[in-house]
Amino acid sequence: MTREEVLQEFREAGALLEGHFILSSGLRSPVFLQKAKVFAEPERTERLCKALAEKLKAELTEEPTVIVSPAVGGLIPGYETARHMGLKALYVEREGGEFTLRRGFELSSDDKVLVVEDIVSTGLSSRECIEAINATGATVIAEGCLVDRSAGEADVGVPLISLTQYKVPAYEPDNLPPELEAIPAIKPGSRGLK
Repeated sequence: MTREEVLQEFREAGALLEGHFILSSGLRSPVFLQKAKVFAEPERTERLCKALAEKLKAELTEEPTVIVSPAVGGLIPGYETARHMGLKALYVEREGGEFTLRRGFELSSDDKVLVVEDIVSTGLSSRECIEAINATGATVIAEGCLVDRSAGEADVGVPLISLTQYKVPAYEPDNLPPELEAIPAIKPGSRGLK
């Protein structure tokens, strides 16, 4: 699947938004990928995750034994990618502000984990997820994501394989271009919402 085909899936789902957005990192951007609108459509989600699974199979140097995703954003793409790879899909969720395995999920030191995320921007959630997995004694071999908004700049600590890269400008709140300053900011994501 090409970059344009991936972005077209987002456009058709009404998920490629333009305006002034507050990202989960606190940075501001003129573009937001509202992946929840994509994931509301099972056939669209399947096309994207099947393409990601095929790319992961082609590029991974080790065979994963399990996929782990961070909740909430990574749940659907993690599950759907795992389905196409014939793997179990687990997830970590926040408890006391930290990612942890719950709900009876377990990993062993023999597990080779593939982390699957929806969208990577700064890599913060990815690094926190990987840290929680490493604490179990399992080994994270790589991370896959649908869209890498950093275009390869985010360091998640393991190889990052994205279905596509889509570099979108992001600005510090006190260093906005005039066109963003003129538009009220909205926070469409979920991190930090009360």
